[in-house]
Amino acid sequence: MNRESDLISLSTIPTAPAGFKSGFVGIIGRTNVGKSTLMNQLVEKEIAITSPISQTTRNRLRGIITTKEAQIILVDTPGIHKPHHQLGKILVQNAKFAINSVDIVLFIVDSSVPAGGGDHYVAELLRTSPNPVILGLNKTDKQPSDYHLLDKSYLTLALPYDWPVIKFSALTGEGLKPLQKALINHLTPGPYYYPPNLVTDQPEHFIMGELIREQILHKTSQEIPHSVAVVIEKVKETSNITCVFAAINVERDSQKGIIIGKKGNMLKAIGSAAREQIQKLIMGEVYLKIFVKVKPKWRQSSLCLSEFGYRFES
Repeated sequence: MNRESDLISLSTIPTAPAGFKSGFVGIIGRTNVGKSTLMNQLVEKEIAITSPISQTTRNRLRGIITTKEAQIILVDTPGIHKPHHQLGKILVQNAKFAINSVDIVLFIVDSSVPAGGGDHYVAELLRTSPNPVILGLNKTDKQPSDYHLLDKSYLTLALPYDWPVIKFSALTGEGLKPLQKALINHLTPGPYYYPPNLVTDQPEHFIMGELIREQILHKTSQEIPHSVAVVIEKVKETSNITCVFAAINVERDSQKGIIIGKKGNMLKAIGSAAREQIQKLIMGEVYLKIFVKVKPKWRQSSLCLSEFGYRFES
């Protein structure tokens, strides 16, 4: 049975009406500023995993917003940070690559804390961007009542380049309508790039793997998440259930023990929570079988990185 979900429907792409706008918007910023939460809010579906742990996003994930007047393709990127291994180098290089491969750059910052060195570094990267840049002050819901000094620390980033500044909360949704309007205003006339009912260009298998990794991020210690790669090895569909077989790859035996947990309790908790999310994704019953494998130093191995889907974009 080859079921096509609503999420990745391959329906015909229509011809855009006169005056229709479209384009690609790169969501850029340091780690933990809420880029993935913003994407999920704007497309109104969880396609990007979120976590309080830094460096959650690893792949350039596209989210698609289609209105009567425009189609916005959001490109979520890994947080820009100082890399400590080959995987980190790939993530940062791909985020930088996105800056010059989109039509608009949405530079996201955490406005609940003052601008720091990481924000200044990203601003410097964007200084020579040939494309329009919008500075988005996220996490306004966490700002103190006396927030003016916080805002001022970010306005100094935008002022030299005359970047528009928009405040919002990706968590609550406050201010997102003005943000979406600003993005559309900066777009130029263009076609539909994707069918109007599509919310992401990623296949279901990829999102299934990300939903499993999200539960690992939430349920295990700080040490584990960065050493984990999830691979969906097989999906078998019948008329009444979808069987998903996944492998969690870690670097050390001790990490495997943590993932499995005492009497397998941690793995059961991860699997149960992930299965619920996958069922929402495909809108049907799911049997999820997870294996844990040890791949020593996979983050430093070009072969493993390629096998797990991490490579430099060009």
